[in-house]
Amino acid sequence: MKNYYQPEIETMPREQIRRLQNERLLKQVRHVWENVPYYRAKMQEKGLTPDDIKSQEDLHKLPFLTKADLRNAYPYGLMGKPLKDCVRIQSTSGTTGQRVVAFYTQNDIHIWETMCARAIAAAGGTNEDVVQVSYGYGLFTGGPGLNGGSHLLGSLTIPASSGNTDRQIMFIKDLSATILCCTPSYAAFIGERMREMGMTPDDIPLKAGIFGAEAWSESMRRDIEATMGIKAYDIYGLTELCGPGVSFECEDQHGMHINEDYFIPEIIDPDTGEVLPEGSTGELVFTTLEKEAFPLIRYRTRDITSLSHEPCPCGRTHVRMSRLKGRTDDMLIIRGVNVFPSQIETVLINQGYPANYQIIVDRVNNTDTLDVRVEMTPEMFTDNLGVINTRQAKLVEGLRSMLGLTAKVTLVAPKSITRSEGKAVRVIDNRKI
Repeated sequence: MKNYYQPEIETMPREQIRRLQNERLLKQVRHVWENVPYYRAKMQEKGLTPDDIKSQEDLHKLPFLTKADLRNAYPYGLMGKPLKDCVRIQSTSGTTGQRVVAFYTQNDIHIWETMCARAIAAAGGTNEDVVQVSYGYGLFTGGPGLNGGSHLLGSLTIPASSGNTDRQIMFIKDLSATILCCTPSYAAFIGERMREMGMTPDDIPLKAGIFGAEAWSESMRRDIEATMGIKAYDIYGLTELCGPGVSFECEDQHGMHINEDYFIPEIIDPDTGEVLPEGSTGELVFTTLEKEAFPLIRYRTRDITSLSHEPCPCGRTHVRMSRLKGRTDDMLIIRGVNVFPSQIETVLINQGYPANYQIIVDRVNNTDTLDVRVEMTPEMFTDNLGVINTRQAKLVEGLRSMLGLTAKVTLVAPKSITRSEGKAVRVIDNRKI
């Protein structure tokens, strides 16, 4: 039996979704024109008024918003409602630069939590489940979003936040948690700690995990599933748009369904800004349709993915986005080659290494260098240099095959790379570029 939170919306016919989006788009464009001077000025620069936008067919005419715009307008320049109508702020983690602060009305929060409830339901959640939310709380959107979605669904919610891993495992076991929500890197860390404690999947009641906030590979998914005995689901979102829940996987796991009643997605060429045909891989752009306090029109996410309207066996009709390939601003250009951390991770996990690694990029004598530090498991740890050299050579060859360039690989002792309880910091770029 398929599990939905709002079946009448999640399985809405495509033509009805289109009509709803057009109606909400026109309303949102006028809302932004009348209430956000920053964006109104961008429209005027292109000679546009709301009357020029008749439907989604005209969406491409509107100017983009970028993270640079959000920073330039900091803190209040992109608000669409007076402060007295706003009830909360959330903020980005700041891992790639200055923080971005987003604002929410009470209705914005309800919509966000509704989308998270849909995601939990798609992972099999009901009011009989116990949902442990191990994303960070506070300014980070992960904890508050899934917490609210769990409440709407009627699930018993454990607001564990991140950290104190032994306590996380204790709560999972003692409180019979059935769904775990956290970053995939922290899920892998919890699974690793379980193994150290001598626990197996049979010792915990978890059935599913909802993991997001960072890119992760299919290989990492399978590793987490095997360690915890669960089905692992991807969830996507950005603080700028609301937080997690913008899209989510269903049980068929062939992409994440975007909540199209609240967003219009586009795929563009990141260099030219041209809208690409369906199925193309490019940069994901979102227009919010119901966001009141912080409405964004054609926001460039910098995430690289593709879209598909192919029918999904789950019955949901909303468009699906593929697993993220990476980000245009996380992408590394090394000796002229585009490199995504997820490509490196795939090679490591395929050769049996845990998902704890560090990529160090530098420039020596005007030439880029790529060093990959890889942590061994306790089972594979050895001080036999011959064995280590053989393993390193195999990884070098695997990376050369995947990336088309040569990397230096160093195998290091178990637990020697600093663990992360939030977003994993995988890349250290020491080049002055």
